[in-house]
Amino acid sequence: MTPQKLICFDLEGPLSPQDNAYEVVALIPGGREIFEMISRYDDILALEGREGYEPGDTLALIVPFLIYHGITKEDIRRVSSRAEIVKGAGELVMHLKEDGWDVKIISTSYREHAYSIGSRIGISGEDIACTELNLEDIAAGMREETLSLIGDAVSELLGHRGDEDDMVKFLDRFFFKLLPDTGYGNPLERVRVIGGKRKVDAARMFAEGKGLKLGDIMVVGDSITDCRMLDCVKREGGIAVAFNANRYALPHANFALATLDMRFLDLLCEHFPDKEHMIETVQKWQQTRGIFEHDPGKIPTDLRTRLIDDLIDDLTDAGGFIAPYFHYLEEADKGLMEKVESVHARFREKVRGIASILG
Repeated sequence: MTPQKLICFDLEGPLSPQDNAYEVVALIPGGREIFEMISRYDDILALEGREGYEPGDTLALIVPFLIYHGITKEDIRRVSSRAEIVKGAGELVMHLKEDGWDVKIISTSYREHAYSIGSRIGISGEDIACTELNLEDIAAGMREETLSLIGDAVSELLGHRGDEDDMVKFLDRFFFKLLPDTGYGNPLERVRVIGGKRKVDAARMFAEGKGLKLGDIMVVGDSITDCRMLDCVKREGGIAVAFNANRYALPHANFALATLDMRFLDLLCEHFPDKEHMIETVQKWQQTRGIFEHDPGKIPTDLRTRLIDDLIDDLTDAGGFIAPYFHYLEEADKGLMEKVESVHARFREKVRGIASILG
């Protein structure tokens, strides 16, 4: 009997380079600066293990500022419509489906963005777990005193010249003391962001829907919001791939891929679920990668797939080829991990651009 094959992709990074929330907040004065501070605050709370906080809850914390400036769902859709697709992602998804894979998306992104990108690469809404945001409903119940408080917070953040500890103290007080006192409530309860543990829950839900366990599936992620999902799948015997990942995600994966074209992931998918074969393939690739960089025609048949054959032909015809980096991480020492982080940082910046600075 042919084994069932399920793969769950994070969206922002592996499928689309845009950080949609970052671009939406950029519509408001000083928005990027505010988002970067709250994103750093998100990293701090996630890393310290703050009770009730999940990585990616930034998307709940920015909602008061979106409402204060009159941002709507249509604005989110409009920003999303300008988002690019990671090179090769659409072709990979189509190929995987033809090869019998069930393809899902698990994303912190607001629904408007997740569904937009999903529709463009052939993944329907029923196969997407993402963040539901009812902006209009929340805005309708906003009182004048709440809006005034948010306005004061905007001024404070844009004028912030203190150290990181001061920023954390201010945001703690604003989000979890002052804002709830206005009747807005706990911002984390207003919007349930699909990040951290909730990504694990979504992956398990998708797996169980096919009669599988986490150890039977493959997941792909790149940032702090994916750490738990990557780690849980890896620990249960599944395949967790860090794609152009940051320093938070890499230690939680068992495989890593740094590339400009998503189609190279097919080299791992081709051998799933044979983990030992995948390890041998990755190690062989990395030992001879330098040769491929200068002459992709020397890539042997056992390191190719039909999709990768087409990809190499396309890149060669275009006059350029940047060989990807594959790594097996479960036995990686500190030195190798530092090298992998450096490689992924370079590819992450090339693919994600300005969004690469976010955790």
